[in-house]
Amino acid sequence: MKKYIEIDGKRIGPDFSPYIIAELSANHNGDINRAFQIMEEAKKAGADAIKLQTYTHDTITLDCDSEDFRIHGGLWDGQTLYELYKGAHMPWEWHKPLFDKAKELGITIFSSPFDFTAVDLLEELDAPAYKIASFEVIDLPLIKRVAQTGKPMIISTGMANEEEIQEAIAVAKNNGCQELVVLHCVSGYPAPAEQYNLRTIADMAERFNVLSGLSDHTIDNATAVTSVALGACLIEKHVTLDRNGGGPDDSFSLEPAELAALCRDTKTAWQALGHVNYERTEAEKGNVKFRRSLYVVKDIKAGEVLTDEHVRSIRPGFGLAPKYLEAVIGKPVNVDIGFGTPLCWEMISTPSIDK
Repeated sequence: MKKYIEIDGKRIGPDFSPYIIAELSANHNGDINRAFQIMEEAKKAGADAIKLQTYTHDTITLDCDSEDFRIHGGLWDGQTLYELYKGAHMPWEWHKPLFDKAKELGITIFSSPFDFTAVDLLEELDAPAYKIASFEVIDLPLIKRVAQTGKPMIISTGMANEEEIQEAIAVAKNNGCQELVVLHCVSGYPAPAEQYNLRTIADMAERFNVLSGLSDHTIDNATAVTSVALGACLIEKHVTLDRNGGGPDDSFSLEPAELAALCRDTKTAWQALGHVNYERTEAEKGNVKFRRSLYVVKDIKAGEVLTDEHVRSIRPGFGLAPKYLEAVIGKPVNVDIGFGTPLCWEMISTPSIDK
């Protein structure tokens, strides 16, 4: 397994700060200027990339109101799939202005294609990477087509079982994908944190020999920040201007301040992981002197024997380590020692102690 991949010149892997994708999804709410604003806020917040979704209502479903196509329950209750996607889709004529805006802002932009024509559009725009959405992880022909572009791929695994994930990875790798991140995901909107089973992230990396990350649909950032400790090197969250904006995805998306907190806190979590270390850190070195050590707490003359009335383990730490307390008790001293003096071996007449 490669230790990292690169998207638009940015390295992504366990040895690098988590890569943060701001999913714009349907949060444009039909207004390209709102989409531009979300991109601007994502850049300010510190996100690495903006992600779109590329489909139309006619390419993703049928204009049919039979029971198969009707949604019952949840955020989109009562709508047909066609109605939902007609309102949610990103108009294809917006893609070039959005890609141009990303270039102006200095933020990476790519998308989730939902069919071959979407891949063709994104190739014309020279998208630097592709994301396969959880609902498309079983669309192996789409994965094959995307892999054949040779671009880095991100695959979300919501709803997919182990066999389906393995099939998707195999198709991607067998068709030219050499840079892949697989995201653990729960496809609920929103998804309860207690159903996320974040330990899957580390298992996924080992089981499938891939880089792993998280597509997070929980309301806050706790799940995403926790995922970093389990090896997530890429995190995707939906982002909006206003969670109460009324759009199809607004209610489970992060607002700008929350996105900024996600970028900050995941980086802090990654930095805190560090590496295995049993040596003193730089932050600790100055405090060693405040540890306990052996001090003389009662005047004693040369030739007298140390008792527990003469020596105690106290702070600061300029004397012998406390572990030597029993070893020095009963030993004569060879100099006069005054109250408040740190005890050292040179003051003891017969040290002969295994130090």
